[in-house]
Amino acid sequence: MEPSSNRRRFVREAATVAAGAAVLGAPALAASPKSPNDRVRAAIIGLRGRGRSHIKAVHSLEQRENVEIAAFCDVDENVLVERMSDYEKMSGRRVPKTAVDMRRIFDDRSIDVVFFATPNYWHSLGSIWACQAGKDVYVEKPLSHNAFEGRQAVAAARKYDRIVQHGTQNRSSPEIIEGVEKLKEGVIGEVYMARGLAFKWRPSIGRHQVGPVPEGVHYDLWKGPAPDRPFSNLRLHNKWHWQWDYGNGELGNQGVHQLDIMRWALDLDLPTRVQSMGGKLIHQDDQETPNVQTALYEYEGRNLTLNFDIRPWISNTEAGIGEEWPTHGVCTGLIFYGSEGYMVLPHYGAYYTYLGKSKKKGPFAEDPSDKIKDQPHFDNFLAAVRSRKATDLNADVEEGHKSSLMAHLANISYRVRRQIDFDPSSEEILRDEEATALLSRTYRAPFVVPEKV
Repeated sequence: MEPSSNRRRFVREAATVAAGAAVLGAPALAASPKSPNDRVRAAIIGLRGRGRSHIKAVHSLEQRENVEIAAFCDVDENVLVERMSDYEKMSGRRVPKTAVDMRRIFDDRSIDVVFFATPNYWHSLGSIWACQAGKDVYVEKPLSHNAFEGRQAVAAARKYDRIVQHGTQNRSSPEIIEGVEKLKEGVIGEVYMARGLAFKWRPSIGRHQVGPVPEGVHYDLWKGPAPDRPFSNLRLHNKWHWQWDYGNGELGNQGVHQLDIMRWALDLDLPTRVQSMGGKLIHQDDQETPNVQTALYEYEGRNLTLNFDIRPWISNTEAGIGEEWPTHGVCTGLIFYGSEGYMVLPHYGAYYTYLGKSKKKGPFAEDPSDKIKDQPHFDNFLAAVRSRKATDLNADVEEGHKSSLMAHLANISYRVRRQIDFDPSSEEILRDEEATALLSRTYRAPFVVPEKV
């Protein structure tokens, strides 16, 4: 069957699900599973990119646990049809329900959990709506597009007693867990610096070409809380990462993973001083976020500094990352420096230590596959859904908020071109109205992150 025929068939089948506009607000709460052994019915929202990984991971749970993929949702009917076909080949069954509007998913009281792999600017609002509707949530990083909405997502999870896991999968990697434990035990002595690297191969994204919305794309739903811009080739499918309306640049894309490990391993909350510099120093295109960036973080009362570096093109390797060990990108990973040695985390499943002046190889663990540790993280989420204990989560929404906020603060410093001072207790920028304004945004009605969840 031709793709257009498949799409028309999907439109007819989904009409009763996708038609109409939901009234925004807090829908009636769905019941939590009646017992730990009850079937968990899942919906996956956002089916491109990371959404494909979500389908595979949740299908693995279907095969091992009492879990059912009950619904798919995507604003692009073409992608939705493709994923429905992929899943049918994978599982031998069709997804019972489809939607282009995520609110139709929240209206369904039979759905227990929602997996979000949408663009960044939908993460918090979608999670808040899901919590209000009584759903537990697995949401990709970063939790938020800005500081305000991340805190509101935490508030919604707490108010509605929902289990919300953040997609920082390193917290469920056995090798990374072991490395963090070794670091806390003092294997490299007193840590004085942590350095994150994201040297990734990023070609030019090109120029905006304004034109008609492609057939099957529900562009108003795609825009959601973002400003009302005309459709262009750069506002769909991945290139949104590099535009401030929708994404958070490389720091909010890759950087959140390494920043999260820094906070976790070093028992850090939020910084008191942040400075970031850089620019769009390569490629003549319409990217807005920097492709070369350095971020520095300091903590009052802590004798250490955090550093993150971003480069987009031909670059060196560092500490063996990208040379001795496989890595996502040219050189992507994390290095901890201590008084007695250093530790290298080159990817999602390894750590190595080098001790003393001679750099003698110390404790290490490795999974050479360099695979993102999706499955352990999804398994951990399901276990917490069944136990109803947020403390069972490896990456609770609060941790996701703080690690995402680290990226937001550096991006704010970059955008205002100066150091910012920050109060971690109130989550406020001090004495800087221009920077403070970037802690939130103006939302496009009716897709508004509420002041009270």
